[in-house]
Amino acid sequence: MTSPATLETVPLPPTVTHSPRPIIITIDGPAGTGKSSVARALARRLGLDFLDTGAMYRAAAAVVIDRRLPFSDAAQVVHTVSEADIHFDWQADPPRVMAFGEALDGRIREPDVEAIVSQVASIPELRRHMVSKQRLIAAQHRRLVTEGRDQGSVAFPDAALKLYLDADPKVRAKRRAEQMRDAGLEVDEAALVREIVARDRSDANRIAGPLVCPANAVRVDTSGLSFEQVVDKLEGLAKKRVAALAHAM
Repeated sequence: MTSPATLETVPLPPTVTHSPRPIIITIDGPAGTGKSSVARALARRLGLDFLDTGAMYRAAAAVVIDRRLPFSDAAQVVHTVSEADIHFDWQADPPRVMAFGEALDGRIREPDVEAIVSQVASIPELRRHMVSKQRLIAAQHRRLVTEGRDQGSVAFPDAALKLYLDADPKVRAKRRAEQMRDAGLEVDEAALVREIVARDRSDANRIAGPLVCPANAVRVDTSGLSFEQVVDKLEGLAKKRVAALAHAM
């Protein structure tokens, strides 16, 4: 599933844009399932805001590296990340992640951040801090598509619609390899498979906010679907759910 470079403007569905109540749609799932690109496209189609919680943890990892913070000192990590005031510039499309007043969109995709983000995200105190910030964002942006690994299970268990994207590790590794090759990087696809499986295991077994399929979530396997097919499917689910909520009022 490859994300297109641009997305066509699609008329916004009345059942979503005219809903009188707050709408939160969560998209959870393991690394490499296309959550960010799918969530961004879905939010645009539905006329909702988009929250990339993975970018928040990547920004925290960048802060840890750049400030040379020890993983062992959770209090110092949380204190410094709190001082960084990780947030989004909502004037940008997609929203730009900020820390210490600077945009980090390029920095958070660098290999050193990729290598430690899972460890940083496993710090319980940091996850509690991040979930609090995510809930604050949702209070300010009450019509939201949010993606991550604990959005439907921890951050927003009462979301209007909870989705869980999954895909075979080999498929996810192939997608990641294609992205890396497009960026001019050399790729060991077998190593990517091993890294993805290890990341899944780590995310599923961490104490705070483990990766799970949330209760009442709709599970969608993206292995054999194109990007547009996935977005179409989720858009249909969202319209149906919001229409059902409106009818129940």
